[in-house]
Amino acid sequence: MRTDVARGKKIEKVLIANRGEIACRVIDTLRTLGIASVAVYSDADADARHVRLADEAVRLGPAAATESYLRIDKVVEAARVTGADAVHPGYGFLSENAAFARALADAGIEFLGPPVESIETMGDKITARAAVVERDVPVVPGISRPGLTDADLIGAAEGIGFPVLIKPSAGGGGKGMHRVENPADLPAAVAAARREAAAAFGDDTLFMEHFVDTPRHIEVQVLADKHGNVIHLGERECSLQRRHQKVIEEAPSALLDEATRAEIGRAACDAARSVGYTGVGTVEFIVSAKRPDQFFFMEMNTRLQVEHPVTELVTGVDLVEQQIRVANGEALALSQDDIVLTGHAVEARVYAEDPAAGFLPTGGTVTALRYPRSDRRGPVRVDTGIEAGSVVGSDYDPMLAKVIVHADDREQALRRLDEALAGTQLTGLRTNVDFCRFVLADADVVSGELDTELLDRLAPTYTRPEPTVRAYAAAALTAVAASRGEGAWGTETGWRIGGAQPTVVRFAGTEETGEVHVSVLGDAVTVRGTLEGSTLDSSGTARIVGERLVVDGFSTPVTVALDRGTYWVSGEDGTYELPLAKSTSKDRDGAHGGDVVSPMPGAVVAVPVEDGQTVTKGETLVIIEAMKMEQPLTAPHDGVVSIAVRAGDKVTAAQVLASVTATGTEEN
Repeated sequence: MRTDVARGKKIEKVLIANRGEIACRVIDTLRTLGIASVAVYSDADADARHVRLADEAVRLGPAAATESYLRIDKVVEAARVTGADAVHPGYGFLSENAAFARALADAGIEFLGPPVESIETMGDKITARAAVVERDVPVVPGISRPGLTDADLIGAAEGIGFPVLIKPSAGGGGKGMHRVENPADLPAAVAAARREAAAAFGDDTLFMEHFVDTPRHIEVQVLADKHGNVIHLGERECSLQRRHQKVIEEAPSALLDEATRAEIGRAACDAARSVGYTGVGTVEFIVSAKRPDQFFFMEMNTRLQVEHPVTELVTGVDLVEQQIRVANGEALALSQDDIVLTGHAVEARVYAEDPAAGFLPTGGTVTALRYPRSDRRGPVRVDTGIEAGSVVGSDYDPMLAKVIVHADDREQALRRLDEALAGTQLTGLRTNVDFCRFVLADADVVSGELDTELLDRLAPTYTRPEPTVRAYAAAALTAVAASRGEGAWGTETGWRIGGAQPTVVRFAGTEETGEVHVSVLGDAVTVRGTLEGSTLDSSGTARIVGERLVVDGFSTPVTVALDRGTYWVSGEDGTYELPLAKSTSKDRDGAHGGDVVSPMPGAVVAVPVEDGQTVTKGETLVIIEAMKMEQPLTAPHDGVVSIAVRAGDKVTAAQVLASVTATGTEEN
C-alpha cells in the first residue's frame, strides 16, 4: 500500500518505537527539523527520559518487551491514534521486523527504514549471502542453504576448513554464534547454536563459514534514496567487541588505505543495490588483519546502527535527518565526492555490567550522574537515556549510554575518549566505564593492532581497581557532613568539625582484612586499614569545595552518593563502592555456604543437572538469562545438589536457586 508520504505529504509527526538513548537521540533530530515526536513506553519506563523529552507519549503495556515494545499491534495503534505520519524503529526490538514494516504500510504509516523485501532478504543470512553474490560481493567460504541439518553442517566442516564459525540465519548481536577449532567439539556446538537461535529468534536455521584468520570487523555506512542513488559514508572499525558484542568503535579504520576504503565502499553499495535498499543501512565485512585488501561480506543491518555517531562526527552528516529526507521522497543532496572523512572519532558503550565479575549484568538506581559535555578541544557527545534517579532493571539491554569524541587524529581521539570516560561519573550500580579505560590503555589498541578476539583475551586480565585514599576521604567527609546535618557538600571553606576529637568513619574491608578507618578533624583526614592485602596508611588535608575534592592541594571533580549503606565515590581516577562497616561483602554478594543464588533478576533458561545428583565444584547447575545475556551458576564445592527452580521460572536477585550439601572436604 502506498502511504500518504509516498504520495507527496511531508512527515510532520514521528513515533519512535524504541526506548532509552536511541529514542532520545532521534527526538533530538526531530526537534531540529521541527517535527513532532511521539514516545512509547512500558510500565518500567513510565518515568524514563525519552518519555519526558517527546511531545506525546503512549503506554504500550507491562515491562516485559513481549507485552510492550515488541507488540506490533500496540505500536501501530499508538501511531494511528496520535496521527503519526511515520515510525522510527531505532535499533533492536522491531527495527528489522518485516511484519512490522508491512503492518505500518497497511496502516498508511511510513516506516523509516528500507522496503519490506530488503528487510526479509537481508534478515536471513542465507538469502542475503545469495543476493550479494549476484553482485559479485565477496563472501567467506562456507555452506549456506535453507534446511541444513546437523549432519550437513558437521559433514561440510572439514571441506570448509577449521576453525569454522556456526551462525544463525536469523537475528544478530552474536547470539548463537560458535567458533569451533576441534572437530570433536562440533556436534555439541551445533546443538547449542540451534538452541540459542531458537530461543533468541524463534528460528533455529544455521549455516557455517570458515573463520577468517586474525579477523577484524569493519562495517560500511550506506545511504540510498528512492531514486536509485546509493553512496557510502566511509567505514567504522568495530573489532573491539566481547563475545560478539561491540564495546568501542571508531571511524575511520586504521587498517584500510584509501584504495581499499574505496573498494570496500563500492562493495557495500553493491550489496545495498542487490536488494533495492533505501534509507540508512550498514554492510558488515570481515577483514583479515594480515590481508586487509581481502574482505568478505558478513551481513547487512537494515537499520541505524548503535555506533552511527562516529560516522556522523567524521562526515558531518546527520543520519536520522537523512532517513527523514529519504522517507519524504527527496533525492540525495550528497554525492559520493561530497563525502570526506575528517579527523577521527571514537565511541565507548557504557553498559550496566561488572567486568570484574565476568561481565555479570548489574542493576539498581542511578544515585548520581555526570557526563563530560566539553573540554578545551571541543564538545564531548553523550547519547543517553538515563539520569540520576533512573532505575536500571533486567528487562532490557544493559547499554546505558554512549560517550563519543572527535579529534584531528586517532591518537588524540583515543586520549580524548579516555579523558571523557574519566569525567563520566555514574554511581549506584557497577558499569564497564573503568574497563573501557583499561582497554584504551592497552598497547595493541593504542597501536591499532586489533582483531575481534582482542577483548576476549584482555577481559580475564582485568581487575577492579582498589579504592584510593582520595575516595575514602571524599566518602568520609560526606558521611561526617551528613551526620552533622550539613547535606552532601559543605561550604567553600570546607567542613570544620568542632571539638578536640576526630570523627571516625568505618568502612568494610574484605572478609579477610576487616575494616578501613577514616578519621576527620577539620581539614585533617587520616586513612588506615588493609584492603586486599594492601596496607592503607595515609594522612593529610582534605575538604570539598563545591563539587571538587581538594586533597593536599590537589583538586578533582567528585560525586559522592549514599545508597543502602554503601558510598559510591566517582572522580577522575575511577568509581568506587565503599560500604560502611555494618555491610559486609558476604551479605552483599549473597554467598551463604552451599547455596547458589541468583546474582540478578532474570529467568531460568536451563537446569543441566538433576535434583539429588552428585556434582563437582565448578559444575554448572543453573543457567539464567538477564539483559539478553546467559549466566551459568556453578557448584561452590563437591556434593549433592538440591534444585529449587525449573527452566522458565522467573527469579529475583539473591534468590536461592540450588544448594549443594558437601560430601567431603572441599579442595582449597
